[in-house]
Amino acid sequence: MNMEFIEAIHELEKERGVSAEILFDAIEAALISAYKKNFSTLQNVKVTIDRQTGKIKVFAYKNIVEKVEDEKQEISLSDALKMNPNYTVEDMAEFEVTPGEFGRIAAQTAKQVVVQRIREAERGMIYDEFINREGDIVTGIVQRYEQRNLIIDLGKVEAVIPANEQIPGEVHQPFDRVKAYVVEVRNHNKGPQILLSRTHPGLIRRLFELEVPEIHDGIVEIKGVAREAGARSKIAVYSGNPNVDPVGACVGQKGNRVQVIVNELRGEKMDIIPWSPDPVDLIFNALSPAKVLGVYPKNEQGAAALVVVPDYQLSLAIGREGQNARLAAKITGWKIDIKSESQARTQNLYEEEFSSDNYEEGYDVDGYDDEGYDAGESYDAEESYDAEESYDAEESYDAEESYDAGESYDAEESYDAEESYDAEESYDAGESYDAGESYDAEEGYDAEEVH
Repeated sequence: MNMEFIEAIHELEKERGVSAEILFDAIEAALISAYKKNFSTLQNVKVTIDRQTGKIKVFAYKNIVEKVEDEKQEISLSDALKMNPNYTVEDMAEFEVTPGEFGRIAAQTAKQVVVQRIREAERGMIYDEFINREGDIVTGIVQRYEQRNLIIDLGKVEAVIPANEQIPGEVHQPFDRVKAYVVEVRNHNKGPQILLSRTHPGLIRRLFELEVPEIHDGIVEIKGVAREAGARSKIAVYSGNPNVDPVGACVGQKGNRVQVIVNELRGEKMDIIPWSPDPVDLIFNALSPAKVLGVYPKNEQGAAALVVVPDYQLSLAIGREGQNARLAAKITGWKIDIKSESQARTQNLYEEEFSSDNYEEGYDVDGYDDEGYDAGESYDAEESYDAEESYDAEESYDAEESYDAGESYDAEESYDAEESYDAEESYDAGESYDAGESYDAEEGYDAEEVH
């Protein structure tokens, strides 16, 4: 019987992950409670369980006094000396009071105490495990929605993604595997409560640490993350090793590394920019893929700067509903005031050496492509190139003057998507045909020459 008891303790240890010593302590405490309840005693008792044989002994303790007034708590010196001649007054006398059996009610009480102690031990272990993972990333399985809150199974415990920490428009199905950022771990009476997030900027940082070995090893460092969950994120990266391209390391061969992160976040756009200690250079990079003519810090206003861009790049620099400008301001920590070239000249805010005529000499357009800002990857045409804001019909692409279907561009003869103008093969916005450089009707693309 006793050996079966010891084997059961070790089986619980393996099954629940609770150490055998904690289980022995819980059973001893349970037997003390059972003994006092069964024998209606208030005296001090101690239960010991032999860890090898499983033998149980109960010991009672009484104060040694000259004259006994409470037999349950005290014992006379003469009686104590019979048990041990070394006892003196005010010592605690110990003697065994192990009962023949505890009884059914006592056994039930002991069972309840043991179960309770095991639960408390498990909760403590789970809390200790996850409290050290705050600010880390975890992978779980979607269980269900409860009042718009998403319940995630992490194995030993369930975690919650509140509605305000979910990516807008993202819907999960039961048993989907998702990665989330541990925001907070709370110790509650019912067990640890773990709050997760899918919108926290720290999720982007941790995902890149998982996918990019150079970041995990410290060769490449993430200096800043600005995020609008579900839409776009900007990440500033830096490497102290001149032989390592931080942007290329994060993008990966053919974009395979960053694509894994984009897929995990359900298509969220990623702009990876090189970090610079110079705020001017950082602002130049942060507004990519828009081209910048000049950055002028406003020293009297603190961390604020005027940014001048070509007229046709103004809407791209600002972004859809100001998204690109907001993310650039977040990642740089500067207040950015974006003006077009004509606006800056009108308000006498613009220096001629940064005019668009000599822009190509000072800022090589190809340099932005080398850093990984392919317009086809980062800026979706539906989001960034708003026809009403950027391409005025009267200035650039007048449908009646340039693209007359009857004269030059017959839809059936010339613009067959499968034969001539495959978007994936010929017209990559980030590589070959920049709207501001190549499609100038006066310079090189005359309808009679092309066709």
